[in-house]
Amino acid sequence: MSFNNYSCVQTRTMRRDLIALPENSKVWIYQADKSIPEDTCEAIKEALYDFSMSWISHGVELDCYGHLFHSQFLVLVADSSNLPSGCSIDSSVHFIEGLGQRHKVNFFDRMTFTYMQDEVVYAVHTTDFKDKFDSGAINAETLVFDNLVNDKSTFINEWIKPLKDSWHMKFL
Repeated sequence: MSFNNYSCVQTRTMRRDLIALPENSKVWIYQADKSIPEDTCEAIKEALYDFSMSWISHGVELDCYGHLFHSQFLVLVADSSNLPSGCSIDSSVHFIEGLGQRHKVNFFDRMTFTYMQDEVVYAVHTTDFKDKFDSGAINAETLVFDNLVNDKSTFINEWIKPLKDSWHMKFL
């Protein structure tokens, strides 16, 4: 896959793993509107890897990482010592939009919350979230995904947390 149509992107030869990036690295999380089938996951992971190998900011290679977690969350992480600029952030957004269009997945629906029960990820529209809580389908201990985390340390330690400890509580 070529990314030459993104003006801020060029080929690079090295990519960092998540563990190698500093704790204060910037994180972007894009949640799919549905669980992605395994064959599509593999294609998305490959494209994301290729993109992370070629992502630059102001002509400088970004130390970055990209991965698809739980068949639903596209995550980009970049070393904060050379954060992406507006142009390179735009290139990542265009890349994700294109990826979504190719695979018929919406990574920009901010009206869906996700939670996990028995290692299975579920999505529910914000308008139905309170009903799930009131019916007992979810409770204060249910694990929810906080896609507003913004650095690696918070991503690792607080991305998945009990509902009672999350901002999602304001919808109940």
